[in-house]
Amino acid sequence: MTDTHTLETDGADLVYDVHGPLPTADGRPPLFLIGQPMDAGGFTALVSYLPDRTVVTYDPRGLGRSRRTDGRTDHDPTVQAADVHAIIEALGAGPVEMFGSSGGAVTALALVAAFPNDVTTLVAHEPPLIPVLPDAEAAERARAAVRDAYEAGGRNAGMAAFIAMTSWRGEFTDDYFAKPVPDPGQFGMPSEDDGSRDDPLLSERSWAVSSYRPDRDALAAAPTRIVIAVGEESGDIFTGRTSVAAAAELLGRQPTVFPSHHGGFLDAESGYPGQPEAFARRLRAVLDGQD
Repeated sequence: MTDTHTLETDGADLVYDVHGPLPTADGRPPLFLIGQPMDAGGFTALVSYLPDRTVVTYDPRGLGRSRRTDGRTDHDPTVQAADVHAIIEALGAGPVEMFGSSGGAVTALALVAAFPNDVTTLVAHEPPLIPVLPDAEAAERARAAVRDAYEAGGRNAGMAAFIAMTSWRGEFTDDYFAKPVPDPGQFGMPSEDDGSRDDPLLSERSWAVSSYRPDRDALAAAPTRIVIAVGEESGDIFTGRTSVAAAAELLGRQPTVFPSHHGGFLDAESGYPGQPEAFARRLRAVLDGQD
């Protein structure tokens, strides 16, 4: 059973889905799943492997079904945190457990810092936090090159540059910047310009997400149990490195390892399949305190 709701807030009409009963059947808090710039559709496979849990998913403002009314195009994690807080209040089920992935993990960290009583346990999976990296300035330069490629050639050109950036191993050195701008054909994409310039992943619209520095003191003071997670295949690529650095800076420990890669909860229909069944088992165990 899935119920879909629309919550009108200051600046957005937020669409969210409740998969399962409220109050929950097992007495546990609802499990809230957050992605960014992915919308709720990206969690279809993961939800299917959690049939006994009441799971909440939503589309961040300006993405998927959630319509913006604030006239803005940027994706600010503090604004999105306030949106998630509003949905949690609307649920009326008390604090939630939370899994946030990629930019959704950044929003979740901002939520716990601003609204510390909203979340009992947070699993923040591969947050792409540039400020925590030792080579943050070089990472910002690499990010800007993705934007430049996108503005020059459209989505396929931008995605080729993005793939090259996020698959680079180790720090962004002179060797990285000496490489030519990748051709989309290297990744099986056409070279034609599709005319797109508003993609939230490839434009500057999500720079507020990757530029966010979590408030370590606020997170330490919150009653929330926080787990930083990393995919076993992510190693020393960009989001693997940000996960290790974030776990060290915020928690003083190593990240908790999950199956697969950055999209490890995705199935074959996504085009970037992970291991969703194994991922769901690991998520259950971590939420139960086995991290």
